[in-house]
Amino acid sequence: MTKVLDEDTRFRVMRALEENPHISQRELSASVGVSLGLVNYCLRGLAEKGQIKIHNFKAADRKLRYAYVLTPKGIAAKAAMTRSFLERRIVEFEALQAEIHQLRLENQRQPLGKLELKTHSNTTAR
Repeated sequence: MTKVLDEDTRFRVMRALEENPHISQRELSASVGVSLGLVNYCLRGLAEKGQIKIHNFKAADRKLRYAYVLTPKGIAAKAAMTRSFLERRIVEFEALQAEIHQLRLENQRQPLGKLELKTHSNTTAR
């Protein structure tokens, strides 16, 4: 796993935990889009780094459940990851805009005429 992918996964896990500390690992796996094993591995790593605390509690169905709470250290780490995540997404967005612009220019030069492209707002893009 690359460092960026690992950081993105940790960021998405921490973001989900901040929204719902009582989320199960199975729900977290589905929410983040990674395997249950990777979620477990990530949670253990975050706990070892002191970025989350894991608390036991009894659910209404009398089953033992866990709450995953971000620590102050975890909140600071998530803030740093948020900045990094945004910077990467902005670079990706700008590259995508440039590619779209280039494709539109190529489309205008097509000898068979311009293709009509519909955007999500149902307006014609030129």
